[in-house]
This record gives sequence, C-alpha cells and structure tokens, in this order.
Amino acid sequence: MHSLFYCTHPSCIEIELFCTNQSDVAHVGETGKVFRANLHDRLGRTVLIMRPGMHQNKASPEDDMRHLVYLLENAILRLPEGQEQTTWLLDFDGFSLSTNIPIKTSRDIIYVLQNHYPERLGVVILYNPPRIFEVFFKAVRYFIDPKTTQKLKFVYPNNKESVEFMNSLFDVENLPSEFGGKATLKYDHEEFSRLMVEDDLKTAQFWGLDDKPHHTNNGQSWGEVAS
Repeated sequence: MHSLFYCTHPSCIEIELFCTNQSDVAHVGETGKVFRANLHDRLGRTVLIMRPGMHQNKASPEDDMRHLVYLLENAILRLPEGQEQTTWLLDFDGFSLSTNIPIKTSRDIIYVLQNHYPERLGVVILYNPPRIFEVFFKAVRYFIDPKTTQKLKFVYPNNKESVEFMNSLFDVENLPSEFGGKATLKYDHEEFSRLMVEDDLKTAQFWGLDDKPHHTNNGQSWGEVAS
C-alpha cells in the first residue's frame, strides 16, 4: 500500500490513497458516479467518466479520494506503450448543486491531481455543463493552476466547434451517446469485477507485490460501451 500526502486546509493529513485491490474501494463505486470506460480516444488515452449529476454515495471524502486514485492508477496501467496521459469525460446530465461533490473535496482532488499526477492529465471534457455549474466552477477555479486550466474543454452538443473537437478526439461509433456519439453505455457489475481482478493482478506484478489481491463481486460499475 502506498501513501500520498495532500493538504486539506488548515492542516495537512496523510491518507493511504493507492489501493492495491478493488475490494478496498468497491463500496464507493456503487453508484457509478466515476468509472473507467472500456474505450480509448484517438490518441490511445484511457478514458475516465465522471457523472457529477448523479447522487452522492455515502462514502467518506477519504474513501472517495482513494477510489478516484485507484481508478486513475488503473487507467494508467491500461495505457498503450508511448502514451502517458488520460482523458476525462464529465457528463452533466442531472447536475445540480445538491448532487455535486463538496467544494472541499473538489479542492482536495485538484490538489492531488496537480501535485501527484501533473503529467497524467491529457484533457478534461466538460460536456454540456448547465449555467448553474458556473457558480461551482468559480468557487474552485481559484485552486486550479494555469497549466491545468488549459486542459479543461467546455463542450456543447449544439456548437459546431465542439462537435468537430469531439469528432477529432473520438470515433463516434464508440463514443457513448451521452457525449454525442452513437454507442450505448451499459453497466455490468460482474464484468467489471472480473476485469478488475485481472487488472489488479497486473498491478501487483508491476509493483512486485507478493500478496495477491482479494476481490468482491459487488459494489462497482463497469462502463461498457456497446455499439
């Protein structure tokens, strides 16, 4: 188990962020609010999907952070040779200030990504955010450094430039319809668990861990894109 330090003003705390197996964070992913999709963009980058419009789970902020870092580590493991960055897709369907993650948690996520994964973030696509999101964005923008800000792309389905941008980055046949594509996004808990078992074993081998991870079959949603 690896530990990272991140600051939650006014004091800094240590949290074991890197989880060696899916069972450590399975309960956090029950809602499917954040998951790794089984598709890559045209540059070969692994895709993480976040749905801030979904209701919050009952996990602690620390567990939410562990879950996010676990998924990011898993996404990095799935990168092809020569590619070091990931793509993030944010689906704002159903978004409201009541469903969004707390500003404090958002600040901590930004801190961890910027300080521990500064070169892993290729692009963050904010797809069709509502006007009310501007209130939240103004509150957290202060914590985002200029280099990260340049990676944020606001995309709107009725905007020609936005559509061209998405077509340049994704094969629309494989892109979920939630992001302007033609594919259907499905969730299969058992399939997710099976794939996570395989990936966790690869991770254990990569880090040279002696103990094989243990897994549960409940609690996590696998994002499968079906044409």
